[in-house]
Amino acid sequence: MTETGFDVQGFARDIHELLVLSTLREEAKHGYQIALDVEADSNGLFQFRHGTLYPILHRLEEERLIKGSWSRDGGRKKKIYSLTPSGLRHLSGETNRVEEIVSRLIQFLRGPGKATT
Repeated sequence: MTETGFDVQGFARDIHELLVLSTLREEAKHGYQIALDVEADSNGLFQFRHGTLYPILHRLEEERLIKGSWSRDGGRKKKIYSLTPSGLRHLSGETNRVEEIVSRLIQFLRGPGKATT
């Protein structure tokens, strides 16, 4: 993170990506299951709006942070996504960055001289 500025919209996009990566940490899942798990695991705090999840999955796949493979569930084909080793490293590094950003935000909101707890 640089001292010159902060891209709030980019940060929101990054959070969506991290939610997907985190959900895939334990096991491979199809897109709809990822959306359900993010919502359930966050008690509804985080949700994917219609049309936002699949572009994220495609971008993460292009960046080789996740890997997609097709499987059959009954008669239907589903694309199952799994976290790559590169994706796991990215998740770890970005988690540290998010932690720093949130810490600095809380410090700012509390005002000068206020301790963080």
